[in-house]
Amino acid sequence: MSEEDRFAFIAEWYDPNAAIQRQYQLNYYTKDGSVEMFDIKNHRVFLRRTKYDEIHKEDLFVDNKINVFSRHLHLIDYADHYTSRKIGGKKEKTLALIKPDAVTKMGSIIEAVLDSGFVISKAKMVLLSRTEAIDFYNEHHSKSFFSDLISFMTSGPIFAMEVVGDEAVSSWRKLLGPTNSSIARSELPQSIRARFGTDGTKNAAHGSDSISSAARELEFFFPSSGGRSPKNTAKFTDCTCCVIKPHAVSEGLTGKILNAILDAGFEISAMRMFSIEKANAEEFYEIYKGVVAEFSDMIVELCSGPCIALEIRDAEAPKRFRDFCGPADPEIARHLRPRTLRACFGKNKIKNAVHCTDLPEDALLEVQYFFKILDS
Repeated sequence: MSEEDRFAFIAEWYDPNAAIQRQYQLNYYTKDGSVEMFDIKNHRVFLRRTKYDEIHKEDLFVDNKINVFSRHLHLIDYADHYTSRKIGGKKEKTLALIKPDAVTKMGSIIEAVLDSGFVISKAKMVLLSRTEAIDFYNEHHSKSFFSDLISFMTSGPIFAMEVVGDEAVSSWRKLLGPTNSSIARSELPQSIRARFGTDGTKNAAHGSDSISSAARELEFFFPSSGGRSPKNTAKFTDCTCCVIKPHAVSEGLTGKILNAILDAGFEISAMRMFSIEKANAEEFYEIYKGVVAEFSDMIVELCSGPCIALEIRDAEAPKRFRDFCGPADPEIARHLRPRTLRACFGKNKIKNAVHCTDLPEDALLEVQYFFKILDS
């Protein structure tokens, strides 16, 4: 087999039983989508080459977290020069920030991001304090628009994303269009600022202007050292929980699902991407253990890749949103409730697009599990 058929990475996995980090070489074969793993310390095969449809070439880049047969692997380095040259040569990360004026349009903006070939590897809705906004935009401190900018960026929630792609910094800024939305509408009418912005300040979205700025700005919103980041926007009142399941995230349905929720009149008051460990999935789904026959498969699905947790607000949020999600089985939903989320986006009873709180008394507990416990 030629070198061109294989990409190789160094991956870490935390073994909860031994309480240690284990390192593997993960090989991915593009010809048939198969993977194999070698235990680096013990010099032995850990996973023989096996076809695995849950991983795609787009998922493979340094610092990403992927799931291989229920193990969360952190890709920490390239294992050979070929992989580094072919994948690492052009691959970049940048910050994509949806501003307060466009948060209600985030579904369509996320669709544009995904349709342009980017991978969203981290995401969260936050509310900036005045001090945080001044710190983030410190380079503009002497500009005449600085005061208006700070007031605007602290006026409501913003949605921060780490996006990954070939030459992501310049590609994302090109998709954004000119800073002034009016100019963008005349010069690049399909750009994000042309479609969703108003003027030079309320221009829908932000993008880092260089690789070094991207590193600094990503560290601000997604600190690698576990430092303090802007707080989430969960309100914990009149709410219920929604989780966009990993299969739906992987299939690029996030934007469409968010649009459907917003179009139905619900408020999305908090949102964050999570990678769920098995122990957390079992804890979250504990009320279904021994009650639902598919419990084990539900755990596997929730751990199979990134999911997106939402706090949904409405006057009767638990009941109204559960009705909007529809029956757990998408086939039944398509017959009985064809306009529900699961009817439109679900595949089967396990991969049914979204989890929603079933019992009203559990709604706040489920929101707190994601936005107080896991988010801490």
